[in-house]
Amino acid sequence: MQKFFRRNFAGYAFLSPWLIGFFLLAIGPILASLYLSFTKYNVVRPPQWIGLDNYFYMFQFDQRFWKAMQVTFTFVVISVPLKLIFALGVAMALDKGIRAIGWYRALFYLPSILGGSIAVAILWRQLFNYDGVINSILRLVGLDGPYWLADPKYSLWTLIVLAIWQFGSPMLIFLAGLRAIPQELYEAAEIDAAGPIKKFFAITVPLLAPVIFFNLVLQMIEAFKSFSGAFIISGGAGAPLDSLLFFTVYLYNEAFSFLRMGYASALAWVLLLIIALFTAIAFWTSKYWVHYENERG
Repeated sequence: MQKFFRRNFAGYAFLSPWLIGFFLLAIGPILASLYLSFTKYNVVRPPQWIGLDNYFYMFQFDQRFWKAMQVTFTFVVISVPLKLIFALGVAMALDKGIRAIGWYRALFYLPSILGGSIAVAILWRQLFNYDGVINSILRLVGLDGPYWLADPKYSLWTLIVLAIWQFGSPMLIFLAGLRAIPQELYEAAEIDAAGPIKKFFAITVPLLAPVIFFNLVLQMIEAFKSFSGAFIISGGAGAPLDSLLFFTVYLYNEAFSFLRMGYASALAWVLLLIIALFTAIAFWTSKYWVHYENERG
């Protein structure tokens, strides 16, 4: 035990602020929400134990729950790959040794800082209004833009574009991974007359696989938890026609609009289990395509 603490003391020292915050501030509400998920609770009256009724109702009778699942999964499946592809493309462009790369990194990272804010969500809503900037630009070239936010066919795509625009964080991580790839490998490939596409799939992708996996897991979790953009742009209700009814928006409405705190707690735990399941699947599949330098055999 003494050897274990001596070896890991520095790591736990750096983790101590998070551990203190988790055990003193977070674990209590987490356990309380687990208990409330088995109750009927509306804040005004004491919780009433109902067992698994919230979960039975959720999966058997709640059509809006399944609509929220559909919208959320559509958003995750489309936005995460496109965001990672765009981030990798920008990182590869910056890896060419262009001048003032520090300024470009800061500029491209800025949307990741601002993208989740209420102000940017309001700005995004103004951009995609029928009389907004996007349609004004389309009219200049003779096109009549659609009702982006009022038409269910287009509304979700506005949030997908917003998610892709926040590519700065994975871009910086990709850039760090690209800088770690030895240039000698590319030089050897050039001697063998390998083209850019072959070098990308034979060298870049395999050696960048751990970074791709890391970004994939992080961005997938963030996509499942996406809230502010959908809440502001949809007016807080998932409109139009529930096309922006993200799982988090539905959870918020059940908790704070209808005061069904017990049911909202059950929704929160279902979301946690969904994220945990897909994260576990990602880790399980990673053994087939992610390889690390310290692996043997």
